[in-house]
Amino acid sequence: MEKTQGFDYKTFIEKYGALAILALCMIVLTIISPYFLTALNLKTIAIQTAVIAIIAIGQTFVIITGGIDLSVGANLALSNILTASMMTSGVPLWICLVTALAFSAAFGYVNGLAITKMRVPPFIVTLGTMSIARGIALVMTNGTPISRLPEALSWFGRGEIVGLPVPVLIFIVAAIIFNWVLNHTLFGRYTYAVGSNMEATRLSGIDTGRTVRMVYLVSGLLAGLAGIVLMGRLGLAHPTAGADYNMNSVAAAVIGGTSLTGGVGNIFGTMIGALIMGVLDNGFVLLGLSSFYQEIAIGFVVIMAVYLDLLQQTKLRERR
Repeated sequence: MEKTQGFDYKTFIEKYGALAILALCMIVLTIISPYFLTALNLKTIAIQTAVIAIIAIGQTFVIITGGIDLSVGANLALSNILTASMMTSGVPLWICLVTALAFSAAFGYVNGLAITKMRVPPFIVTLGTMSIARGIALVMTNGTPISRLPEALSWFGRGEIVGLPVPVLIFIVAAIIFNWVLNHTLFGRYTYAVGSNMEATRLSGIDTGRTVRMVYLVSGLLAGLAGIVLMGRLGLAHPTAGADYNMNSVAAAVIGGTSLTGGVGNIFGTMIGALIMGVLDNGFVLLGLSSFYQEIAIGFVVIMAVYLDLLQQTKLRERR
């Protein structure tokens, strides 16, 4: 007679742990604050989460390969400054937006080139390009924001389609597209393979260098897209924009189950991770608590998420 298996808590936590944390946070905040579970507040959370969620999608690709991109915030800022300068010079909006995406994608590709051709670790490369890009943005503007941008740009940050905010629709569409890329294309399979074992992947005939370069291009492209949404929301371009996005994008991916050791991760989990951070941020505001406490909370959650991932990886190695 076969033995009936009970509920596997470990498997449940691995698959749905982030979703359970999000639900718990929402339940607690609903009990504490009567303003949390309202249509207006939930809409606000979604809009505020959109920018970091878009960046975190690209960061997920990077982390799955075992890398990290610390330059996404500076990439966004420099792209915004270049684009805003073009806008204020009278260049048509659509050309400015295409330029923003192209520049950010090229920025990411240069990161990938330096990593694969110069053999410099991703942490060092992207730390260096972060400093370079941020410095160029500050030099170009003398540290002051560029305003008086075209009114049409605001549609990307404050517009709506059938009642749904455009920033939210953009990040949903981006999540759907890149989730498909990650799970149903050769590029996605190679991304996982590189993170699982780069040397074995290379010996099997796969161009690992090209895969890594394309992964960083994706990260750069999505940083540029997030920058367009941010400019639309704020109505200006600031050289210090995105300073917190490096940490927050990594946090969203890691909280959502992407392993810093590479080879493990998914876009759905990253979206849940981004929403957890958005809900926490909103909760601190509703409770009247300083944003400093949010930084403490996020740091603690990231450390615990990485710790639990390392425990899981250790158990997997022991089983083998």
